[in-house]
Amino acid sequence: MKNLAIIPARGGSKRIPKKNIRDFLGKPIIAYSIEAAIKSNLFDEIMVSTDDNEIAETAKKYGASVPFMRSTKTADDTSGLADVIEDVKKMYALKNIEFENICCILATSPLTSKEILQVGLTELISKNADSVRPVVRFPYPIQRSLKMDSDGGVSFFHPEFAQTRSQDLETAFHDAGMFYWMKADKGLKGNNRFGFEISEMECQDIDNETDWKMAELKFKLQKR
Repeated sequence: MKNLAIIPARGGSKRIPKKNIRDFLGKPIIAYSIEAAIKSNLFDEIMVSTDDNEIAETAKKYGASVPFMRSTKTADDTSGLADVIEDVKKMYALKNIEFENICCILATSPLTSKEILQVGLTELISKNADSVRPVVRFPYPIQRSLKMDSDGGVSFFHPEFAQTRSQDLETAFHDAGMFYWMKADKGLKGNNRFGFEISEMECQDIDNETDWKMAELKFKLQKR
């Protein structure tokens, strides 16, 4: 088969309890990632990798498959996305099923749309990349970032840029935290990585209650 969507959704969430299936404007938040993948018409299979039965049932309700439960070695909070992806690939390989491309879509990325998933695959193919991700530019120059000591004293991480004009500093970007397209045989470990820029309004990393509220506001503003 050609394209696989993997939506990782671990059961244990410490900062926001049951984060992956918490209600987000009327639906479990994971439903938005599943529905975006379905609407994109890009995938031969859309699967959720989870160790939690409640998440598994929710995923199936909204159209994803859960062909197997996540292994115990990738179910704790020390396992990264690359580990989960490799584990999923191995499980499919045991069934003699292989994929050409994989898209790992985060379960808590309700601003992910079918259009942006399509752009990601186009970028992966056109650039012959190992992996592609959406990125957002930092609103302020990271070269002039500050660190603070226990007494409140501040100093520059890079004092050599303290007097440099903002417009003369190189633009920096951060991962949008939405999804990762990759060639299945390379995974996230391939070195030929590319990004494509999106705006701050198109994404929201969700790690705390403030992030959650911001995601809801952005979603409403998009009138989706």
